[in-house]
Amino acid sequence: MTDPVTVETRVPVPPREAWRAYTDPAAIVRWNFATPEWCCPRAAVDLREGGRYTARMEARDGSSGFDL
Repeated sequence: MTDPVTVETRVPVPPREAWRAYTDPAAIVRWNFATPEWCCPRAAVDLREGGRYTARMEARDGSSGFDL
């Protein structure tokens, strides 16, 4: 897939805090899940040009999962 993806959101925190939440893998795994039944066991962020943002999403019961 080569189509670009744009994500926009508003968060009621200072920019520094929002930046950390989206760029620190340790922070990402603490908030990046849709419901309590899901988790984000790992994330990686490479902010260099050509870098990647990846996150693993899994059902806590192990029934399914996918990579972003």
